[in-house]
Amino acid sequence: MMHRSAPHPVMAPVLAPVMALALLLPAGCASLPEGGSRQAKIDEAAVMERSAAVAQSFQGKLQAQLVAALQEGGPVQAIGVCKDAAPQIAAAESAASGAQVSRVAERNRNPAGGLTEEMRPYYARLAEAPLVDGRPATALWRSGTGAAERINVLRAIPMQDKPCSTCHGTNLSPDVAELLHALYPADRATGFAPGELRGAMLVSWPVKMFE
Repeated sequence: MMHRSAPHPVMAPVLAPVMALALLLPAGCASLPEGGSRQAKIDEAAVMERSAAVAQSFQGKLQAQLVAALQEGGPVQAIGVCKDAAPQIAAAESAASGAQVSRVAERNRNPAGGLTEEMRPYYARLAEAPLVDGRPATALWRSGTGAAERINVLRAIPMQDKPCSTCHGTNLSPDVAELLHALYPADRATGFAPGELRGAMLVSWPVKMFE
């Protein structure tokens, strides 16, 4: 009499454990970017908050000096103050915060303040709506790898009627136009209407400061 052999156990599909593991992973875990290296999770809200504080400090200090220069010597004196004071304030804010602080623009005045190719899509996003709920629009992205990895924040500088229109507006006085041409022969930072994106603050941090 022949004995039937016991049926072989059915093997579970190999994908099942993987799927189960995926379901257990919390939604906020860092994803694997192209190239396979894992990015450390960081608190983006903290990055935005500290970047806003740095940008506001820079702009507050610069605007105070510009207003004083306008009152003392008019637009011509204010142009000289902006030319010299802005990089000094940026350097001081960089040293105090640990970030790299600068101003950038597509239509830039200072040749060193142009956009890199990496910045362009984020800047274009700000240009679509420089103000969001009455506040400057922002964009955040990460760049670099390893010890050189950074987290970058662009913060819109919308055109204001006063005092910005004096040197960046559509109706410059002849003496202002002449001085700007002398100081910045390739100047592109004029002709803005109130509300347009005139430029942006760039605050770039080492990622390790937020890990």
